[in-house]
Amino acid sequence: MEELDCIDLLDLQNCLKEGISEIFPSRVWVRAEIASIQAKTGGHCYMDLCQSEGGLLVAKVKAVIWRSRYAIIASKFSSAAGKGLEQGMEVLVNVSVTYSELYGLTLSVYDIEPRFSLGDAALQRRKTIEALEKEGLMDLQKGLCVPSIARRFAVISASDAAGYGDFQRHLHQNEYSFAFLTELFPAAMQGKEAPQSIAAALEAVALRAEEFDAALVLRGGGSALDLACFDDYSLCRAIALCPLPVLTAIGHDRDLHVADMVACDYVKTPTALADRFVDALCAEEQQLLSYSQRLKLCFSQRIASMQQKVELLASRISAADPRSILSRGYSLVTDSHSVVLKSAAGIRSGESLKLLFADGKINVTVD
Repeated sequence: MEELDCIDLLDLQNCLKEGISEIFPSRVWVRAEIASIQAKTGGHCYMDLCQSEGGLLVAKVKAVIWRSRYAIIASKFSSAAGKGLEQGMEVLVNVSVTYSELYGLTLSVYDIEPRFSLGDAALQRRKTIEALEKEGLMDLQKGLCVPSIARRFAVISASDAAGYGDFQRHLHQNEYSFAFLTELFPAAMQGKEAPQSIAAALEAVALRAEEFDAALVLRGGGSALDLACFDDYSLCRAIALCPLPVLTAIGHDRDLHVADMVACDYVKTPTALADRFVDALCAEEQQLLSYSQRLKLCFSQRIASMQQKVELLASRISAADPRSILSRGYSLVTDSHSVVLKSAAGIRSGESLKLLFADGKINVTVD
């Protein structure tokens, strides 16, 4: 058998180990997906990191967070992200690349950047919620109540915004001709200046709070970047501290912004908010009509009952022996409400004795 050039497995492993140490002498940041994760009782956390392209797995490697680092990394990540590390999550990990003759290639994790997994916007949103909760502002607006018959609104929006125009048409051109009062407090509704602009408008509304039933923050939708301002801390704090109930209609389809969470209430679109107020007045009108019909029916029944009593008393008088009355020279005239005794003698000329029946009693008068 011909002698072939070869090396021992251990020599091969040592070469790989030396080569990897030369290529990666220090830690590197690696983008990957957590394929599996398992925290052991001893304190170590073992993961499989992978990468897919077009739905196909193209790379996979074992990774470990040693006990000395795991508690620190897990606490930092969950504090920033609001949740722990989990399978399927995209992560940016700071690792050292090691190679073992027995266990092969392993990535030792020293840090994980939460902003990569959540995105800067999501991280900022999380910080806003935490700050508002710490100050006790998240539920402050929930203690306020929008009147059941709300007609006067301070509207915060851009004057040329499509959402504002839709709101005005739906509210003021409603099919029932209900009358509403709205006053626009113009503000920028997107961009870096939006939070400060909307907060300033809310402050202006607060100075005239007694003139309105509620403050409305309107916008007609937009991209996630356009709507990011509604997770701003200063804006959400201004909503929470407004003395009027604040309702938001930002126009989002899926996302719930912190401004919605901190407001007294929210709906998805400006038109839906307009319909809410119109429907409330319609329901109130129907309730009043119901009360009116019930009162009318009650009075009709009461009058009918009284009429029956009068007619019954009159019939009893008519059926009585007239001799005891006529023997004194009186003539008897009756109708449904009274009995009149006209004098032939004993009462001055032109006078008559009238017996009125009401509430089961007989009242005698001389006319």
